[in-house]
Amino acid sequence: MIDLIKKTLLTGVGLAVMTKDKVEELGRDLVSQAKLSESEGREFVDNLVKQSDTARNEFETRINAVVKKTIEGLNLVHKDEIAGLQARVDDLAAELKKHQAATTHN
Repeated sequence: MIDLIKKTLLTGVGLAVMTKDKVEELGRDLVSQAKLSESEGREFVDNLVKQSDTARNEFETRINAVVKKTIEGLNLVHKDEIAGLQARVDDLAAELKKHQAATTHN
């Protein structure tokens, strides 16, 4: 029964988005319902928390990959590219000022 509940939680996003406190609370509830010993219960809760952390990390990694792929597909300009272009514009503006000052003095 507990394996079925664990699998159900792990297959969904539920465990990934639960806070550590909620995971521990859920674990304690499941432990009391299954009437596990204290050491079995502690081990179960610890395992559930670890699996929750793993699921959360995997979920975040997948979401980040999807967001990155989506943004790349939109052909948006990255802020590093904008900064590089701004530096080039600043350099060209400074060079233009020098050129204008040189031609004014001649």
